[in-house]
Amino acid sequence: QVQVVESGGGLVQAGGSLRLSCTASGLTLDNYAMGWFRQAPGKEREGVSCISRSGGSTYYVDSVKGRFTISRDNAKNTLYLQMNSLKPEDTAMYYCAASGRLGLPTREPDFGYWGQGTQVTVSS
Repeated sequence: QVQVVESGGGLVQAGGSLRLSCTASGLTLDNYAMGWFRQAPGKEREGVSCISRSGGSTYYVDSVKGRFTISRDNAKNTLYLQMNSLKPEDTAMYYCAASGRLGLPTREPDFGYWGQGTQVTVSS
């Protein structure tokens, strides 16, 4: 049974940093492209950042470019999202997802395995 688990969320002041982690049991992550998505209250879920299987290609939504960094450690079967210079508008539930597609998938339908999410709250 596949289980994707996020961790590292919390409450932080604006300008602060958090690092999210994602691990998966039942999956060998280096066989999957990975992504971070987020959903704020009353808003649709959006893709934040994605990374190819090798880590050689990445995608960032414009609102986080220069502040967030996605990375993966396939030896540890772990995905990360380093979030710096956090803003109140980054407040959301953050989800980790895995995609069996080749290349750099970025759309939600491309991702077949999802975690339950970790809450990030940025206070002003």
